[in-house]
Amino acid sequence: MHGLWGRRKAAAAAVAAEHCMAFSTATAGRAVMLPRFGGPEVLEVRSSVGVPDLKPQEVLVRARAVSVNPLDLRMRSGYGRSIFEPLLPLILGRDISGEVVAFGSSVSSLVAGQEVFGALHPTAVRGTYADYAILSEEELSVKPSSISHVDASAVPFAALTAWRALKCTARISEGQRLLVLGGGGAVGLAAIQLAVASGCTVSTTCGSKSIELALDVGATEAIDYKTEDIQVAIKGQFDAVLDTIGVPETERVGINLLKKGGHYMTLQGESAAFADRYGLAIGLPAATAILLKKKLQYQYTHGIEYEWVYMRADAEGLDAVRRLLEAGKMKIPVEKTFSIAEVRQAHEAKEKRLIPGKVVLELD
Repeated sequence: MHGLWGRRKAAAAAVAAEHCMAFSTATAGRAVMLPRFGGPEVLEVRSSVGVPDLKPQEVLVRARAVSVNPLDLRMRSGYGRSIFEPLLPLILGRDISGEVVAFGSSVSSLVAGQEVFGALHPTAVRGTYADYAILSEEELSVKPSSISHVDASAVPFAALTAWRALKCTARISEGQRLLVLGGGGAVGLAAIQLAVASGCTVSTTCGSKSIELALDVGATEAIDYKTEDIQVAIKGQFDAVLDTIGVPETERVGINLLKKGGHYMTLQGESAAFADRYGLAIGLPAATAILLKKKLQYQYTHGIEYEWVYMRADAEGLDAVRRLLEAGKMKIPVEKTFSIAEVRQAHEAKEKRLIPGKVVLELD
C-alpha cells in the first residue's frame, strides 16, 4: 500500500515538475504590440514580451497560427478607444490554434502538449498575436487532427459569433428558414454552415465572387446584391435574419423579409461607437436606450425581435464547432498566410481589400 502511494506521489511530482518546467520556458516571447491607435505602421513586433502568471482557470498556449479579423483592424484604428486607450500598449488578435504549454490549477479538460484552438472575448486586452497567448479553459477546445493550425485558426471567432446569433438569440431549429445578409464573409459562411447542420434552409446575399462558395457550404440560394433586387429575387419570409453588413438598407430589407415573431440580428451594434464618441458614462446608456427603442419599435410595427449580436466565449458552441470541423461540415477558406513579422503587410492588405478572403498569421 505504501509502495503504491509512494509511486503515485512520485508520478504526481513528475507531472508537476513537467508543468513547472514547461511554464519556466515560456516567461517571454514575441508579440505584436499596439502602442497607439493608427494605421498598420503603428504595429510593432517585439522580441521579448513577458508572459503573465496564469490564473487558476487559464491556459498558456504556444501559438502556431492566428487569424486576422475585421475587429483587429478596427481596434488598431481606434474602435473601442474609450475602453482600450488607458490600457495601451495592447496585443491584438482573437483567434488562435496551437499547443498547450501550461495551465492553471482549476483546469481539468486539457493537458500539456495538446493541440487546441479557440478565441478570446472581444474586450480581451492581451490578444493572440504572440508566441504565447493566455485563454480561459472555456475559450479553448481540442483541435481536430484532420485540419491544420492555419485552417483551425480561421474558424472560432467567426463561428462563435454566428453561434451566438443563431443558437443563443434566435434559437433556430430544424425546418426553419434563415437569411444571411453578407454571406461571403467569415461570420456569414459560418452561419450558413451552422444553420444547415441544424436542418435549416438558408438563403444569402453576397458579392459575385462568393456565390459559388456560399452554395458550396450549403446555401440553397445565393443572390448577388450588386446586380439583383434582393426583395424581388428572394421569395417568401424567414424565421431569422442575420445581417453581417448592418447598414440602413440591409436593416430595412432584413426587417421586411421576416415572419412575425422572427429575429433580426445585426453585428453592427452601437455600444462601442457611442462609448468612443461620448465616453463610457454617457455612451453606453445612450446605446442601450437606442437598442431598447428599436426593439420596441419593431415589436410594435412588425412583430419581430431586434438584437445586436456580439461574440462571447461559449464552451458548448466551440465544442459544436469542433464536431462540425471533424465531420467536414465547417470550413472557412484561408486565402493567404503571412508570417508574424509581416503583420503590417497583412493588415494593409486587408484594409485596402487587396485580399477579400481570410488572412492568417503563422508563427514558427
